[in-house]
This record gives sequence, C-alpha cells and structure tokens, in this order.
Amino acid sequence: MTVNPITTGRIQSAIALASSKTGVDFDYLLGQAKLESGLNANAKAGTSSASGLYQFIEQSWLSVVKKHGAEHGMAWAANSIGTSSSGRLSVGDAGTKAAILALRNDPNAASLMAAEYASDNKASLEGTLNRPASGTDLYMAHFMGLGGATKFLKTMQANPQASGAALFPAAARANHNVFYDSNNQPRTLSAIYDRFADKLGGAAAGASATATPADYAAQALDMDGSTVITGNNESADDPLAWATTAMGRFTGKTTQAAASILRPTPDTARLAYMMLARLGG
Repeated sequence: MTVNPITTGRIQSAIALASSKTGVDFDYLLGQAKLESGLNANAKAGTSSASGLYQFIEQSWLSVVKKHGAEHGMAWAANSIGTSSSGRLSVGDAGTKAAILALRNDPNAASLMAAEYASDNKASLEGTLNRPASGTDLYMAHFMGLGGATKFLKTMQANPQASGAALFPAAARANHNVFYDSNNQPRTLSAIYDRFADKLGGAAAGASATATPADYAAQALDMDGSTVITGNNESADDPLAWATTAMGRFTGKTTQAAASILRPTPDTARLAYMMLARLGG
C-alpha cells in the first residue's frame, strides 16, 4: 500500500488556511513551523513529549484542543478531555487519547491549533505589556510558555541588559546556545530577543534553509525544562498545490462529508490512529 507523503505544499496550504480562519499572520505561522520542525509534520522530540509540525507537548496540545477544538470540527476530541483538581488535563480512554495526540501530526489540525494558541497568547501579552505583540513576542510565548514569556518581556522592558541565564537558570541549562554566546558569556535579554527576531524573520522568508538547528532557539521548552528536537529546515514550495488537489476531491460532495475529516467518532478516531501507527512503524 502506497501512502502519499505530507508535502511542503500541503503543509503551507494548511498554514494558509489556519491563517485565514484565525487572522494570525501567515508569515509568523510559517516561520514558527520552520523553526520548530523544519516543516516536518512527523517530527518527534527525543527528550520530551513534543511532536508534530509545531512541537506541542502533550499538556499544551490537550489544553488548546479542549479550548478550541470544537470550533474547528474536533468536538469529539475537545469533549473527551477532562481536567483534574490539580488542573492537569487527561483523557479517560487510552485509544481516544492516542488519537487526539496523533492530531499533532496532521498539518491542518496542528496549524489551526498553533494559530489559536498564538491568538490567545497575543491577547494576553498585549493586555499585560500594554503594547501590540509582535511575532517575536508570540514565538517567545511558544518557546517559554506564556508565563515565561511574560516574565522575560516585562523584565526586558525595564532592564534590557539583564542576563537571561540569571533570570531563567533551568531554561539556560537546557538551551545553552540560546542563553550563552560562543565565548560562553551569558547573553542579555535584549540579545536573546534579537536572535529570536532574526531567526523567525529568516525562517519566514525561507532564509533558514542552511542554518543548523542546534545553533538557535529552534526548540520548545517543556514544562520540566527539557528541550525538543527540530527538523532540518526544509524549503517549502507550491503553497496551493495540496489545497487545489484536496478541494478537487470534494467536488460535488456535501460540506458535511468534507467536514467529517476532522470530526470522527472516538471509535473511528482510534481505528485511524492504529492504522497510522502501523503505517508509521
């Protein structure tokens, strides 16, 4: 059985659709995906639970799906996620949980949830910082979490020359190349921020194809301070190729049939997951 690969054209089309649905800037979402996974929808972390195009860790993914999944045809997933008294998210059925987490490797679902996550962070950061949030601010929130990014940005406003490693010692230990320069000197908050800005801008413009992922902050920080791997910074072509092909397959079919792609029942979700797992093995 032949399985069609997830092409960069299909990924760019998914990102474009997510951008149009949420209003989040396409270049930001594309740049973030390049930094996080090198546009590899199946990228997996070696040191954390992160997976997929945007390298969501499990708890972050469950959180955004629970909040926004129903808006995008994934009510089956959102309704299956519960919250414990401690605030930890969980899914009672192991097969359904696996199917929900596997959506991180679907370009459409991953792009939509990444866009919603960015939109939520944008609103929160702007309310806290009393200024418009830039793409770099949003990537900081993805990299460090909203709380970490807020602390970083507020401190930088007051003291841009403060040491990032001193402010975030655990993150600095896990991401040495981000927080220290080539002479092993700690970078200032301003210098770290500028590197994020340069890298994000370069990725969105396609300039990151020759970069070494380990050299920059192309990792996401897990809740326990560990890092995740990145992709290989592939270039992306044909942003509308996959969308054109996919829409052609639905010519003459109902909207309900098309929408069902992201709205299976728990039983069919588990079946799809097992099929994907077998193919991927």
